[in-house]
Amino acid sequence: MRVVIAGGHGKIAKLLERELAGRGDTAVGLVRNPDHAAALRAAGAEPVVCDLERSDVDAVAGHVASADAVVFAAGAGPGSGAARKDTVDRAAAVLLADAAQRAGVRRYLLVSSMGVDSPPAEGTDEVWAAYLRAKKAAEEDVTSRDLDVTVLRPGRLTDDEPVGRITLARQVPPGPVTRTDVARVLLALLHAPDTAGLTLELVGGETPIADAIRAAVAAS
Repeated sequence: MRVVIAGGHGKIAKLLERELAGRGDTAVGLVRNPDHAAALRAAGAEPVVCDLERSDVDAVAGHVASADAVVFAAGAGPGSGAARKDTVDRAAAVLLADAAQRAGVRRYLLVSSMGVDSPPAEGTDEVWAAYLRAKKAAEEDVTSRDLDVTVLRPGRLTDDEPVGRITLARQVPPGPVTRTDVARVLLALLHAPDTAGLTLELVGGETPIADAIRAAVAAS
């Protein structure tokens, strides 16, 4: 399987790239900064310099044309303002969907966030509120298309050691999840085409990943 990952230098993306490489799949990471290419190669991925805030659909479609799937794992990151939450967390996800459709790539995994279904509470930090609105808008756009989309909404991300056991369902109580477990769930979802059409929340739990995915499909 050849998988193109938007936001290829992010923490989850690099973990997913290692997981894909370890399985014998091919990971291609789209990065804005050419200085990040070496880190992607170290993770076992092919780096491609592509700034999703500045590229057009034809350019991105050229990068994903030979892929079996695309993963949107990009984000504006800490320290960015509300405007970039929109241009990255929403608009770049939409651009990747445009490019996937242009290139004939049907499988699309969107990394979103828990909490996007509820309007931000009064007094919420404006940048965080903008992030949640951007993620929700990206979900609504991408899932409305004729693509095989799975939306994954992780809980609070940690850099702890992976557990390999999760809680995964349409709605789950808030909680933490390790970034490595998120990457491993993404890997499993890529190889589980029957999860297309599902929006799943993810936190740490007691169920092995493969069993949790089978249960989520059965419950859909």
